[in-house]
Amino acid sequence: MKHPVDIHVGQRVRQRRWMLGMTQEQLATSVGIKFQQIQKYETGANRVSASRLWDIAATLDVPVAFFFEGLEKKQLDEAPEYGDILTDKEALDLVRAYYAIPEPQRRSLFDLARVLSDAA
Repeated sequence: MKHPVDIHVGQRVRQRRWMLGMTQEQLATSVGIKFQQIQKYETGANRVSASRLWDIAATLDVPVAFFFEGLEKKQLDEAPEYGDILTDKEALDLVRAYYAIPEPQRRSLFDLARVLSDAA
């Protein structure tokens, strides 16, 4: 059975990889493993060793703690159902596109989205 921490860490690996527009193969090559292993990490099927997580963090340019952010004791006691919007590829594509917009236009878009969500 998959452990909730392994699932969470895998989701955070996938999330960051997508945010950078990196493929599983590119990440795997950078850390010296096969892309199938990255697939297993991302689904929580395999646990990521400390040294491998260190290498992945360096490649993805985040601190190791990034992979544990959002993980709380309560989640460990429950079934591994994480409704994390950033595990959805479409949501990550939207976030990536949002940050590609120049700052002044991005602020205007954000303000518009806020007004629309308040009106809904």
